Amino acid sequence: MSELLRVENLHVSVGEKELLHGINLTVHKGEVHVIMGVNGAGKSTLLHAIMGNPTYEVTEGKIYFEGEDISELSVDKRAKLGMFLSFQNPISVAGITMENFIRTAKTTITGKQQRLFPFKRLLKSRLEDLVMDPSYSERYLNHGFSGGERKKSEILQMRILEPKLAMLDETDSGLDVDAVRVVSKNISDFHNENNSILLITHLNQILKFIKPEFVHVLIDGYIVKEGGPELVDEIETNGFDAYRKEV
Repeated sequence: MSELLRVENLHVSVGEKELLHGINLTVHKGEVHVIMGVNGAGKSTLLHAIMGNPTYEVTEGKIYFEGEDISELSVDKRAKLGMFLSFQNPISVAGITMENFIRTAKTTITGKQQRLFPFKRLLKSRLEDLVMDPSYSERYLNHGFSGGERKKSEILQMRILEPKLAMLDETDSGLDVDAVRVVSKNISDFHNENNSILLITHLNQILKFIKPEFVHVLIDGYIVKEGGPELVDEIETNGFDAYRKEV
């Protein structure tokens, strides 16, 4: 498998505070990686830094995507390379419908104008996959959506944009059991040997349906332990406090 993402000695700060302290991470095509840790450990910070959010300043280290140093690239350029980030708390955008938002994004990323009726058929199909009424396509993006509907909206965008790297920030947070099943199935349907998933969770609900090859435990801005799927069971048994001594 070829390398898709490589993070080398990544230090990230917000203001005067350093939040990540020398993170190393390599993701190959076809792999599913899970990052676990308590709230405030730096999980979201890591994904936002990889995506290029300017709020998170990379003070040291490099980020490579398909062998290219993207450390200085803007968010939109990283998106065009095939990177996608779903938000932990998706915002609403009044005045732009979900259909127009996703169609414009698809056109921008691919550089190809999306024909209206084929796109409408695809959008309708993906909405049905997520057990969302087709009328959601005409609603303003996330406007008036429940927390679960906003999470499904993010997965809808992922399914249609088809990124090479999907970074999912606590997609299972706030979902009931049935919604977790639906979202998990859509993530699994998206995943193949040519793309990769980097999933953040501090629960293990979604991991009953999506089996990672690699698990990374992030504590206080450090990756303190790495392993395979067996690490999920170990965390469930011992909790995260057992790893604080590794910091």
